[in-house]
Amino acid sequence: MPLTALIVSPEPLDDELAETALWRQNVERYVAASVDDARNVASGGRPDILLVDQRMTNAAGLVAQLRQDPLTRGISIVVLARGDFDTSEVALLEAGANAILRLPPGPDWDDRLQRLIHVPVRRAARFDVNVQMDSGFEVAGQVFPVTALNLSVNGMLVESSQRLHVGDDVQFAFRLPESEAVVAGMGTVVREGGPASHFGVELTHVEGDGRIRIKRYVESTGA
Repeated sequence: MPLTALIVSPEPLDDELAETALWRQNVERYVAASVDDARNVASGGRPDILLVDQRMTNAAGLVAQLRQDPLTRGISIVVLARGDFDTSEVALLEAGANAILRLPPGPDWDDRLQRLIHVPVRRAARFDVNVQMDSGFEVAGQVFPVTALNLSVNGMLVESSQRLHVGDDVQFAFRLPESEAVVAGMGTVVREGGPASHFGVELTHVEGDGRIRIKRYVESTGA
């Protein structure tokens, strides 16, 4: 069954995306120039992924509308951006984007896209995670504990007494419940949610077979 990608952009992106997985034969692509156009496409069948060009007028507001709309709120939303990370992009993540992928595509672009195509199974859990800030604010370089509240193969919701900031890169390490093996890797804080102490972290890189072990753990209860 082909995948369906809905691209919201003010102009065609064929040249920039032609070498990515989005341009494979098994992908059906639809292009919309507004929220209304995107809703019309989504009403005809649920897309597998929604991509928003950062050049759209009020892109953050557009993302927020798509995230709140019943037709699209359950779909992964990816923002397509260019150049280096800019602090203005934080608003896109806070509005509900799952991730930001940069153009032109880098070597891990397709892998990150594939992980975002389907909203993954997520399991409620409570276990300690050691976090070290790679960049950012007063805690840079400091290792401190946080508590994971739920987990998927692509991300986790953590509770932290230490203030985190959207866009921060972190190193993480934890043991899954009833396991002695350490899961470690790199992540990015992509959302502040619910209580002020809760933060969403995208797992951008997991060492070794860590992602497989997370998948087995998450799916073990069918949660």
